[in-house]
Amino acid sequence: MNILEKAYQKHNTWINICKSFGLNRYYAEDLVMEMYIKLDHICNVKGTDIIYKKEGQEDDLNYYYIWKILYTMFLQLKKKQKKVSYIGTEILQNIEGSEEVEFKKMEEKFNKEFEKLHWYDQKVFEIVASGTKISELSRKSTITYISLYNTYTKVKKLLKNKIGL
Repeated sequence: MNILEKAYQKHNTWINICKSFGLNRYYAEDLVMEMYIKLDHICNVKGTDIIYKKEGQEDDLNYYYIWKILYTMFLQLKKKQKKVSYIGTEILQNIEGSEEVEFKKMEEKFNKEFEKLHWYDQKVFEIVASGTKISELSRKSTITYISLYNTYTKVKKLLKNKIGL
């Protein structure tokens, strides 16, 4: 009989061991399934034999070895859980909705403040914000680089202050 088949016969025992560590049924099932994978690797790839062979009796698994595998995997799981925080989908949906509302409010403030600016300031800001370099704009418009740069930074700073960034 295969080692995995022998181990699977004691499936509920391994689940109970995992529950004794404080896991619920869901996590216990996952841990035991991962233990089967690890056990297969240990026995078939590494060639480790975890069977007790007694004369006159049926061969049995080394329970301590399997317990040690499960306990080590449990500690690794706990270590990972400390690093990762879980957020429920309800909270995530509320956060997404509130971020969208905040963004729309900021966009409205931005547009309101932007409309109050002088047309020259608006145009310079729009052109530079669209990706055109100030030096390129200066060459095309024959307006000095420093004038365009000062206008852009002044508008940018003003809008940030008005919006609250």
